[in-house]
Amino acid sequence: MVSRRTFLRANGMVLAAGGLGVSLPARAATAAAPLLPGFGRPTHLDFADVSALHGDDQLLLTTLQGVVNRRRPRLYFNYNAENYDTAWLDGTGARITRHDRPLDLIARYRDEARGAILHDPAVPDSVNVATTLAGLENAVAATAEQAVEHGFEVITDLRGRFDPGDVLATYRWQLGNLFPRCTKALLSGLPPTRTVRVEDVRWREVARETQRIRDSSNRQVRTFDLSQELTGQDGVYLRFQDSLGDDGWGASVGSVVVRADGAQLASFTPGTDAETAYLFDGLNSAVGADANRFADGGNYFVYRFTAPAGTRQLLVEVDLWNQFLVTATTTAPTRVEPFPYFRDYTVAMRAMVFWLPPSGGTGALLDEILSQVRPTTPYAGWFSNDVAGEWGGVDRASQHAVEVVPADYYMNATVHAGVQARVSDRVRPRPRTTLRDRVYLTLTVGEGDNIQYCQRRMRQIWDDPARGRVPTNWTVSPLLAEIGPALLAYYQRTATDHDLLIAGPSGAGYTYPGSWPREALDAYTALTGRFLRRTGMDLVYAYNHRNAAGDGWVALDARIAASYRKNTPLRGIIQSWESGDLQAAPAGLPVIGNFSPQGRAQEYRDTLVRHIEGWDGARPLFIAGAVNAWNWAPADIAELGELLGDPFEIVRGDAFFALLGEVLNSRT
Repeated sequence: MVSRRTFLRANGMVLAAGGLGVSLPARAATAAAPLLPGFGRPTHLDFADVSALHGDDQLLLTTLQGVVNRRRPRLYFNYNAENYDTAWLDGTGARITRHDRPLDLIARYRDEARGAILHDPAVPDSVNVATTLAGLENAVAATAEQAVEHGFEVITDLRGRFDPGDVLATYRWQLGNLFPRCTKALLSGLPPTRTVRVEDVRWREVARETQRIRDSSNRQVRTFDLSQELTGQDGVYLRFQDSLGDDGWGASVGSVVVRADGAQLASFTPGTDAETAYLFDGLNSAVGADANRFADGGNYFVYRFTAPAGTRQLLVEVDLWNQFLVTATTTAPTRVEPFPYFRDYTVAMRAMVFWLPPSGGTGALLDEILSQVRPTTPYAGWFSNDVAGEWGGVDRASQHAVEVVPADYYMNATVHAGVQARVSDRVRPRPRTTLRDRVYLTLTVGEGDNIQYCQRRMRQIWDDPARGRVPTNWTVSPLLAEIGPALLAYYQRTATDHDLLIAGPSGAGYTYPGSWPREALDAYTALTGRFLRRTGMDLVYAYNHRNAAGDGWVALDARIAASYRKNTPLRGIIQSWESGDLQAAPAGLPVIGNFSPQGRAQEYRDTLVRHIEGWDGARPLFIAGAVNAWNWAPADIAELGELLGDPFEIVRGDAFFALLGEVLNSRT
């Protein structure tokens, strides 16, 4: 392991813990009130590994955890085989009792719940309504069979209450009947279900693109013969994936035609009603602006086709492009279960939980909900439809002065929010630098606004022994000071001299400042300033709203920069820009657009070299390089550092902005 310098000192700490120990129907109207409160300090935790349990059991246990931990945190679970949740267990400071039979904990704590809210297996979104009711009634969300098995009295039975085909009616009922009783301090968007892969499914490779193609140049209609899969009793499953999952340009499908013995069996384009009948699993994919369905990185989507009995030949014609991997099987590869994560916190907070795609009628209802809370109220969870859902959802929230906290996979929040930890409020000493005619590169690992990333993936790559070899900026959420102080303190405590923690987009929660109502923007930047001072951060990676064409971003203007400058300690902003050609100082605050080369270290280096081809070497040049947090690790950053020689100099973000400030000031 590399040596790590502990820079936290007792006289430079802020003791952080959520320890309120009481339920909060609404956030108090004071600037010092917690944005994401806790429920007391955990002193003893009953711990169990629930990763092997069915989603129904995980849902029951997580909602029980919310009821129990609201009074005092006592339940903690590990939800995944990678043991991300276990890694943080010792840092809680609590005495731990381990239980090998997690379902036995239901009997131990059953009397703390008033009973059960039964969700309807025929109506997936009833899982969210049941979660909301569980928080309001001090109950668990369960199936009818679970209620009988574990001895819960049924408080409300949602079976048959809602029309399976009318999602809007389900959530409109919840808005009218439950929201008046819910806290107005938190909104939560969680998917009601998840897909779980079935083990030991055997796939046949049908087609693969081996080249790195990102420009659709290999687009063509390809015909796949699935006749050998006709022996299956449950139909034929066709899966599309990313053949090269490290750069985000996976399989993209524009249309599908299926023929059984020459007769047309199906014909559809993605995103239409015609596709719905054949889309077996689309939760891990998205529909693009060109009516194409795509899946990048580790994502995928699956179609299911059932041929008439006696069919001898099954052909599928697919308009397909980019880096595709196509496989087929005769076994159902996934099953659908309730989505259990983060529900302990929503139950403890008595928050309303919903899942409304930010377009069409569901988008209009989302607007209606967002309009009923105060500015800077957090929306914790996420949005459907991958990137398009992200842009649309965050923009809608921003228009209503609501910031997003990506938290749908954040585990054990009711415990982490109450842990006492020493969070530093000191700004790290800046390395000494001298301005020269060099290419100054600062590298920033993204995704830090995502608190589940900070809990899971960031811990994994942070513990890479190669970290610290190259100056690197790590985005984190300053909101961890409240909802995960021990997580933030760990990163502060173990940072090397080459590691700099900066705020993820766009400060105290993910948002697009340009979309905020003009009169509310200062409330967001003031909230950001409060958390930045509390966590010792003075740089932020920021987004803004998309341009009218939807193919790029709008630069932060003087009004927005002035609000940041007035209310925060920021020395500069790295803005999401991708092409790297943005450099300005609106209202005197340095702003530079990030540059996002694709691929691994060698391709990244080659792209940087091409990027500076017009530079004459007679002046300093500044590049803010983006690092893909999901595909890169510190070993990749170290490799890039070895590949980049003269005239490049990699510097930490604070040194980078000190030098950039010198240049910008010399021009005024």
